[in-house]
Amino acid sequence: MPKPISQDDGYEVWSEKKEECGLFGIFGDPQAVEKTYIGLHALQHRGQESAGIASSNGESIQCYKGMGTVMRVFRSGSDTLDKLANPIAIGHVRYSTSGSSNVENGQPLLAEYSRGQVAVAHNGNLINAGLLRDEYEAYGSIFKSTSDTEIIVHLLAKPTHQSKPDPLGHVLNHLQGAYSLVFLFADHIEAARDPYGIHPLCIGQTRDGCFLVASESCAVDAVGAKFLREVEPGEIVRLDKNGLHSRFFVRKGEITPAYCTFEHVYFSKQNSRIFGENVHEFRKKLGHQLAKEHPVEADVVIPIPDSGTSAAIGYAEQSGIPFDMGLVRSHYIGRTFIAPEQKLREMEVGLKLAIVKEVVAGKRIVVVDDSIVRGTTTRGKIRALREAGAKEIHMRVSCPPIRFPCYYGVDFPRKKSCWPTTASSTRSGSSLRSIASGISRSRACSRARHRRKTTTARRAGPASIRFPSASC
Repeated sequence: MPKPISQDDGYEVWSEKKEECGLFGIFGDPQAVEKTYIGLHALQHRGQESAGIASSNGESIQCYKGMGTVMRVFRSGSDTLDKLANPIAIGHVRYSTSGSSNVENGQPLLAEYSRGQVAVAHNGNLINAGLLRDEYEAYGSIFKSTSDTEIIVHLLAKPTHQSKPDPLGHVLNHLQGAYSLVFLFADHIEAARDPYGIHPLCIGQTRDGCFLVASESCAVDAVGAKFLREVEPGEIVRLDKNGLHSRFFVRKGEITPAYCTFEHVYFSKQNSRIFGENVHEFRKKLGHQLAKEHPVEADVVIPIPDSGTSAAIGYAEQSGIPFDMGLVRSHYIGRTFIAPEQKLREMEVGLKLAIVKEVVAGKRIVVVDDSIVRGTTTRGKIRALREAGAKEIHMRVSCPPIRFPCYYGVDFPRKKSCWPTTASSTRSGSSLRSIASGISRSRACSRARHRRKTTTARRAGPASIRFPSASC
């Protein structure tokens, strides 16, 4: 019988390293490396800490990765992309939840085992990585990084696993947690998604017929390819010289999908199509529902950009209140939510969002945000809006309260860091408690969850997803 996650079971529920990352892979294209570079640019919102590309000529794999954004790592004028030029390539962008990050934890992770080279790119978090790592280290395995992704290579290299009819499928059945994975072998690519389908992964095809995989469809669009479909939960797709092939490492439909709500609410780009629905349209629906459930008399609706913009448009459409940009975002500042340190996040908020005083001064304003995690952005902006002369401030949030950490690859490291906890138990939430009566959240996410099988583990707690036991 499946059993819930428990700290008593030894799971890394407070894992030091968790990622929300972007993946890209393409097979058989003469410009595979260049298109991977462009695809990673389109996925830059999923992580700015490190970037990397691995490529193959069909016989051997080479890899280059570094710290920083895609443009910084593969900076213009360098010959890095030319040196990597091959017809098969995968790429990765990453952020971690710890300030102590290094290039060893960057991806793709390149290794060599009995069947040759393999490069791995991972989006998600393996909750049983600590247990597996302890076991393998006890038998003499040596790890080069602190990333949970490295355990996958050790599982793949184990001789008893290699003897299985489908070694990769057998290995994936040992993993517990969230994972979208792209593997580059010398002559093919394999991509897989965990049985719950927690994070997105899709398939595209170029005009020349080359197949590719990416975390979001925005990367497919960026390289001029056609979106075909999503990789299904529990599915492995193989890209090789004979085209696209599919198989499942679990029985199809054996586990009910549990898509990550936060992907639609915050992380994914507005023009992406994930979990069967366009992100922008989904967020607008949340805004529509929010206006129905929590109407208010006001002069203007303003978003906290960028991820709150679509919901604010929906709120304005439904309520009939004019929409305007009272906050302007600097696109030279990354996402403050994924800055590794809290003090750094607070400093970046002031640089990231500037107030248009003429829009808010003397007016009753509705401020729409996608979510409140730590409250860093919200506290600072409410204070600044008051100082800019806003007559009334009505806060509307499209996502339900985030009360628990996420164990599956989004950075909510501690329960005490989540705003519902800080607002009720510490002085740090005082500026929000004072307008608590004006903070309204839509039930639309809950309705969408029942309709579309999304997961609310960060609302309901870690036991809301169950994993079967597996032995190595």
